Amino acid sequence: MESTNFSNKECQPQGLFIKDRQQDQVELRFNNLYYTVSLGFGKGTKNVLKDISGIFAPNQLVAIMGPSGAGKSSLLDVLSGYNLTGVRGNVTVNGAERRLDSFRRQSCYIQQDDRLQPLLTVHEILSTLGLDKCVATRTARLSGGQKKRLSIALELINNPMVMFLDEPTTGLDSSSCSQCISLLRLLAHQGRTIICTIHQPSASLFQMFDQVYILAQGTCLYQGSTSNLIPFLSKLELPCPIYHNPADFVIELACGDHGKDKIDKMVKEIDNGQCIIWTGLSNLRAISDRNSGTKPSKTLNKCDVHETSSRNQLKCLLHRGYLKCIRDPDLTYLRFGVNIVVSLLLGTLFLQIGDDGNKIFDNYNLLFSILMHHVGSTLMLNIINFPAEISILTKEHFNRWYSLKTYYIATNILDIPITTLGCLIFSVIIYVMTGQPLEWDRFAMFTFISWLMVLISQSLGFIIGAWFSVINGNFVGPIIVVLLMMFSGFGVNLRDIPHMLKWGTEISFLRYGLEALVAAIYDKRGILPCYTLYCHYKYPAKFLEEVAMPTDKFYADVFALLITLLITRVAAYFMLRMRIKARVSI
Repeated sequence: MESTNFSNKECQPQGLFIKDRQQDQVELRFNNLYYTVSLGFGKGTKNVLKDISGIFAPNQLVAIMGPSGAGKSSLLDVLSGYNLTGVRGNVTVNGAERRLDSFRRQSCYIQQDDRLQPLLTVHEILSTLGLDKCVATRTARLSGGQKKRLSIALELINNPMVMFLDEPTTGLDSSSCSQCISLLRLLAHQGRTIICTIHQPSASLFQMFDQVYILAQGTCLYQGSTSNLIPFLSKLELPCPIYHNPADFVIELACGDHGKDKIDKMVKEIDNGQCIIWTGLSNLRAISDRNSGTKPSKTLNKCDVHETSSRNQLKCLLHRGYLKCIRDPDLTYLRFGVNIVVSLLLGTLFLQIGDDGNKIFDNYNLLFSILMHHVGSTLMLNIINFPAEISILTKEHFNRWYSLKTYYIATNILDIPITTLGCLIFSVIIYVMTGQPLEWDRFAMFTFISWLMVLISQSLGFIIGAWFSVINGNFVGPIIVVLLMMFSGFGVNLRDIPHMLKWGTEISFLRYGLEALVAAIYDKRGILPCYTLYCHYKYPAKFLEEVAMPTDKFYADVFALLITLLITRVAAYFMLRMRIKARVSI
């Protein structure tokens, strides 16, 4: 089994990150900050953060502490810019109002769950981002501490001066917790501002933090150094018992175990975060004066939101997607397998009917069954599979690993070969087994229409998968397919559809697909062989007239399908963009 040995020495950032960036140091302040969330329709709102203030300085490792529901993660989301909906108050960077575009280039956000690509090795992830130090272990096999350190390492590629971490020690043993906090402390003392939430650290872990910001019910109980916490409590006649962990004791106070009045007393003394004398920091004014009111650095003005070119982003994403595909080929094999099995079953059910005038209706039913296979299997695959990518995509895009446009292009490019090959395999088997006319031009038309239908269904799956959860998508997807099927011309002829519903036939790509497949098989066909005494449909034109399927619209149908493909692909991109913005709230 592949193994990884993360020693403390290996975890320490080397020369790549140790450089003088004093001019880029960031002092983050927030004043009178409110964060309000809706409780649902007709249920009003709730204030998660209530008029709090604070300051986080460079060269400091800051812990945001508090009981569950105190607002720790909410404060981190607001300060990082991950969530701006329902936020009121003022956030400044080095004395100037925070500009999200510049601030995001200086910061990163590492969330509680380590959203790593499970099929890639540490070596592949780091080398893709420009590091030579390699380890040959898939991230899915890393321990919790190793995953956390890898998440930190990935964000260090851009050498951010502000780092936000949500519960970095969750799920780790005491040794891994110590290693993780030691790493963060070292990074902070190199000039960074590092802010992390933590629920209830041990006494030794608590002392490793430089500053602590304690929340309770959305208000600030204490802001200052860890060493000043006990004197602060003593001043309020709330002495911490001897041999008692100060972190445990202050959490007990925050929970109200010692009375609600103690919380009010602490909030009043610290002025809900306005009072900073307990921080023990003497250079706050110097940092603000040095940077206040200054324009963003030339480096930031010249930098794009993403530090590498779109071409390099695309190259890296394609390489990563290729590795994931060959590392876990089960889904690819399944897609090929389904196409082969379904084509064999349909070929057996409709064996050699394509050249029989008596079975022209059966052949018509076969063409519609082929369309439904392409639409159903492709649509549901993307509805189920795509939402799983959203959480990783949100994290990586928010931290500026790549642009959303590049990710979307790479996703489409990677799937085209698999889609094309699967569609070709299906078409060859079904076309030969069902006895369709062995003419290259007809086979090419048949396969091309099938390929377009698969791509359009894939786009529709992207749209549904990007916006809905897996459960809701599995409900919405089939409903949309049924609606499209109703206006396809199958079952109810197009000429029999009520005039007020004619618009439905214009937007149903199943209608264009069915018309095109029928034209590919029967356009300009001569008399069909018949093996009975009377054959009503030995002339295909008579059948096509009866089902209201014109054969002279093949290229018009192809054009309509191409337009539909373009519209759905573009719509899928913007739907994904809206989904990412909705999750990030920016």
